Amino acid sequence: MARIKKRTYSRYTRHAVHLLGMLIRTGRIERKITTRELAERAGISRDLLYRIENGDPRVSLGAAFEAAAIVGVPLFAPDAASLDVHSRHAAEKLTLLPKAVRKRQTDVKDDF
Repeated sequence: MARIKKRTYSRYTRHAVHLLGMLIRTGRIERKITTRELAERAGISRDLLYRIENGDPRVSLGAAFEAAAIVGVPLFAPDAASLDVHSRHAAEKLTLLPKAVRKRQTDVKDDF
């Protein structure tokens, strides 16, 4: 029988996900949106929303980001125009970097 390996997360990741969950919950409460309403608007179940708000790092990134966007939590930039600028900058930087990372192979010295 195959054994399921438990995924571990760094302290930084757990802290960041927990913070995002708290910000989403704060935004939802400040806007007087119920968990049912937010879950429906985000296209997710209430159970998944509870997991997002409680900082579960196993939730899908898209679901967490959608919930954050609906309640007005800025993730990378305060507005869509700023996000576009950051996206273009990242795309430009990627064009300057190699397409893949390869380990340098060591030459075999076979001349005895």
